[in-house]
Amino acid sequence: MPRELTTGPFTLDDARRFGLTRAHLRGLSWRRLARGTYAWTGLEDSPLHDLHAARRRLPAESAFSGLTAAWLHGIDVAPCSPIEVTVGIRAGISARAGILLRRSKLAREDVTCIGGLCATSLVRTLAELCGRLNLVEAVVLADAALHSRRVSLKQLKSWAGSHSARPGIRRLRRVISDAEPASESPMESRLRMLLVHAGLPRPRAQVSIHDRWGRFAGRPDLYYESHRLGLEYDGGVHRDALVDDNRRQNRLLRAGVTLLRFTAADVLGNPGAVVFVVFKLLEARPGLAPIAGKSAIGRHGNAPSAGTRLK
Repeated sequence: MPRELTTGPFTLDDARRFGLTRAHLRGLSWRRLARGTYAWTGLEDSPLHDLHAARRRLPAESAFSGLTAAWLHGIDVAPCSPIEVTVGIRAGISARAGILLRRSKLAREDVTCIGGLCATSLVRTLAELCGRLNLVEAVVLADAALHSRRVSLKQLKSWAGSHSARPGIRRLRRVISDAEPASESPMESRLRMLLVHAGLPRPRAQVSIHDRWGRFAGRPDLYYESHRLGLEYDGGVHRDALVDDNRRQNRLLRAGVTLLRFTAADVLGNPGAVVFVVFKLLEARPGLAPIAGKSAIGRHGNAPSAGTRLK
């Protein structure tokens, strides 16, 4: 087995240079990535191998785009279902199996190189995804990119201002207004957007809270300061750190903060109950002006009964 063929994808011509034939490549030691492109079965599975294999089938004036580009920029999305590529408007290329082709003008400033692969810049990638995804999922991606400091709100606003005629710019501007750089997880972003869409005030994100003696009490995911109400999304990480979470919750309670905790089953499976509980606590506590959008609860289904239990 030639060691040179075990480090990444290779073509049939590469294999022939090391004395292997097509018949050899049908053996259990090799797997076919795409037409004429193979890899050693012992190679660690990674989307990068599929992207490098796809790159061999594309013209030079192409760039990975969409969710594929977002993944290359470090955003946690599925990059190869399918592989998304943008080519020039007049590029002489037809459809490729497993690759979604889009034709568009690719300006030099809109393309960057990441690990030897060309991709649309993160600003352009986010702008295009905002036009294709629903508002909540577009905000989730924008939050992740902003929190990682790979892009800034100023850059997004500048791109929107200089490309005002492009499709999807109105949605991009809405995403910019709803985005939160402090958000630390996709489900935290979804919880915040659920409340905002229901007409409730927008909570602050990741606010450090101290007790009356100035001691740090905790930092809930979302916080209504005037109502002393904190909200948290409980995922797998929280369950693994249950003791620390309980202690932090007790400190917040002693500091006069009420803490609500929600799971994915709440946010995604029973959003009406989430909105109802938060609304009732905001309504019961003095602080902000009367809550706008009271009737908006109905958009998420009927308000839950008094016996509804949240996990």
